[in-house]
This record gives sequence, C-alpha cells and structure tokens, in this order.
Amino acid sequence: MAENIMVVSKVEKTVVTNQNAGQMVYKDLQVWKKSIDFANKIIDLSEKLNTPKNHYRLIEQLEAAATSVPMNIAEGKGRFSKKEFSHFLVVARGSLYETMTLLEIFLLRNWVSSEDYSQLEAQAIEIAKMINSLNNSIKI
Repeated sequence: MAENIMVVSKVEKTVVTNQNAGQMVYKDLQVWKKSIDFANKIIDLSEKLNTPKNHYRLIEQLEAAATSVPMNIAEGKGRFSKKEFSHFLVVARGSLYETMTLLEIFLLRNWVSSEDYSQLEAQAIEIAKMINSLNNSIKI
C-alpha cells in the first residue's frame, strides 16, 4: 500500500504529493519559459555570427551564459528552501547580465546587428524584471 506523502512549499504555495513529485514544476514558471526562448534565440544567433574563427571561446561563453539563465531558474525551483531558490534566481540574473555584456561587445565589433541586439536586449530586460519580481515575492 503506497504512502501518501504531502509537502507544502511556502515558496509558491505548491502542494507536492507522491503523485506529482516527479513533475517538473519549473516548467510552469513564465520566466523559465521566456528564458528558454531567449537562450534558443542566442544559440540561433551564435550559429550565424560574422566572426573570425579564433573567437570561438567568446561564442561558447555567450551560449553558456544564455543557457545558464533557465538552468539556474529550474535548479532553484527544484530546491526546498526559499533561500536556495532566491540564490539561484540571483545567479540566473547574473548570467543574463553576462549574456548582454557579451552581446554588447559583439555589437561593438559588428558581429551582431543593432536590430538583433535591440530585440535581445528587450527580451533580457523583460526577463530581468520577471526574475526580480519572482525573487521579491519569495523573500524570507
């Protein structure tokens, strides 16, 4: 006979039972969805960058920083305390800022168009606001 285990998360008032414990609840977060889309656009952009081949490390860093945003949101959501979740949101925001700094350098070097940069910057601003709002809502 299966035991019915229930955990109530104070972070988002989510009830986790043994029936939904295996679900990936981070996928319900709008900020995670938007950051996945942002990371995908960065990868698409990196595949068409107009750069000399000797700058591959910067391109890898751009992809790593961009994909780190949704990964840290998901990892934080998977933790059991508000403090840990908040920490991972701060790390995600830092990765977002790192991504935009690299894009700024790429813009200065004419490796990305100002149109692509502006579109990604608008997305990044929206994501940063969402991360800040979510973090403020879970503060202990």
